[in-house]
Amino acid sequence: MALAIVLVLIVVGAVAFHLWSPWWFTPLASNWGQIDMMLVVTIALTGVVFVAINLLIAYEIVRFRRRKKQTASYVHENSKLEWTLIVLTSIGVVALLAPGLFVYSEFVSPPPNAIVLEAVGQQWQWSFRLPGADGRLGRTNVRHIGTHNWFGIDPNDPYGQDDILVEDSEIHLPLGVPVKVLLRSKDVLHDFYVPQFRVKMDIVPGSVSSLWFTPTRTGTFDLVCAEYCGLGHYAMNGKVVVESPEAYQAWLSTNKDFAHELAEGASTPNAEKTPDDILIETGEHLAQAKGCLGCHTTDGRSSVGPTWKGLFGKQETLGDGTQVTVDGAYIKESIVDPTAKVVKGFPPAMPAFSQLTDEELKALVRYIQTLSDSPKDK
Repeated sequence: MALAIVLVLIVVGAVAFHLWSPWWFTPLASNWGQIDMMLVVTIALTGVVFVAINLLIAYEIVRFRRRKKQTASYVHENSKLEWTLIVLTSIGVVALLAPGLFVYSEFVSPPPNAIVLEAVGQQWQWSFRLPGADGRLGRTNVRHIGTHNWFGIDPNDPYGQDDILVEDSEIHLPLGVPVKVLLRSKDVLHDFYVPQFRVKMDIVPGSVSSLWFTPTRTGTFDLVCAEYCGLGHYAMNGKVVVESPEAYQAWLSTNKDFAHELAEGASTPNAEKTPDDILIETGEHLAQAKGCLGCHTTDGRSSVGPTWKGLFGKQETLGDGTQVTVDGAYIKESIVDPTAKVVKGFPPAMPAFSQLTDEELKALVRYIQTLSDSPKDK
């Protein structure tokens, strides 16, 4: 009897918590209200089954409780009951799967007028690519990834020359315009998730997945990685800014295209650009291309690793309690063998970049120097 009462109380408590829970959907900011409806249907179906099963068990406990001079009877089989359970279970499974399959089919079938956006996940940052005036994205291949081509765009593909590159974790989108998002990873499994848009999709290395949505509210919305991708997973955040089409076009014009990126990479020293300027520029591009800025900030904010702002020349305390001065030699060692001297309070999460050339290491060190008030390392 006590167990039956407990089961009934669990059912009543679960239903009451669902009805009066403060944890519910975030405000919807896209066209995907169907996903909310699908979740409501799923909760309703599973809730009904949960209540029915627990109340049935409570009833069976009371109805068939042990009594004096009563023995259990054995029934070899009950074909009618078995077929009834098979049919009801099949109907339940179909009822649970059908709404999800229907919504997913629409979720990956964008309208013809959707603009294209490529979102690239990399430990632990986001970057984006948009088509230029031709309306098409250029081909990509990992073989083309380099200092001035960290998207891996084929330089011989004419459709890629005007591709607009957003080397930042903040992307802008126009209000009321359908957006098809192509998802690509440069390293491990990630997941593109904007809660207010109800859009979520895994990003599998070696393949391109996609989804689409139409922003219906202006504002700034959080973009997060919803798949564990390493120690810095928690810091892999971005922003989606939805604004008027006019404001979007103005923002779009502030970003450079792939042709300008290639031109900068092929530029040679002149009176206006010194060798030191080129070295710093190369270091900045390397920091972005290699994913350094996913763990190290340049504005003093805390992240997975120490901030680079004011780092050069600073005294750092290591995990073993010893102190070290951050100079060119220390930075190079930390890049090639990052676990050799880990700063206290930070995890040993950084991968080794032993494949970098001496010139690339020099460029990274020089760029980090520019973010500090310390004198140049001669």
